[in-house]
Amino acid sequence: MSGRNRMPRGGRDGPLPVVLRGPPPPHPAVLEEELELQHHDIQRIMAENGHVVEENVILQRELTAVKDEIHRLGQIIPKLHADREARSRDLVDRGRKLEAELRDAEPLRKDVSHLRNEAQKLNSLRQDLSNQVQTLTKDASRLRAENEQVMAIKTDIDGMHKDLAEMRRDYEMLKKTNEEQLIQKEAMEKNLISMAREIEKLRGEQIRTRGPGGGGYGMLSGSPDMRYPAGGYGDVYGGGWGSYDHRGPPRH
Repeated sequence: MSGRNRMPRGGRDGPLPVVLRGPPPPHPAVLEEELELQHHDIQRIMAENGHVVEENVILQRELTAVKDEIHRLGQIIPKLHADREARSRDLVDRGRKLEAELRDAEPLRKDVSHLRNEAQKLNSLRQDLSNQVQTLTKDASRLRAENEQVMAIKTDIDGMHKDLAEMRRDYEMLKKTNEEQLIQKEAMEKNLISMAREIEKLRGEQIRTRGPGGGGYGMLSGSPDMRYPAGGYGDVYGGGWGSYDHRGPPRH
């Protein structure tokens, strides 16, 4: 029984045999690749940790600045509250003063209302005057146009006066010429009448001196070249000048 539980000596003195169980170990190349991936992951994590550290430093700085700002604001806020209260009291005082001034300005408000009504009346009056000015301007334009027409008519009248003066001057000259011609004509008529009377007188004397069968003038009168027809002077001068009298030549 005791020999059955004993171990052999050879197994006690030498190395025990290795008995491997499970899957076989991976290939060294696979192990190297995994190590390389782990190395990259470690570097990435270290870089991210560096960024995190930098961000922590920046955040610590910002936190310090915020704390300083909070501390500064903590000192300023009471001052701001005091300024705000002082401003509020100032505004309240100014409001009371304005209310007092408004109460004092109540009579002035009535005056302002009265002046506003007067201004409205003056504005209405100004509008009426402006309309009247426009009407007067139109009338002045119309009168100016009529005045221009009157000046043109006056110019025409002046021209007609000049023409009338020239016509009167020409008429006076023509009248004077006609009067001179009339005087000359009357003088010629008187001379012709005198000559006709002298001729009649000489003819009567010739007839008286000739007698019946007498010579001299009778023969001269009986000559065919010197014989005068009976009543010749009467026909010549009586027909042409018998109508003349002391009033002048006949009027046609």
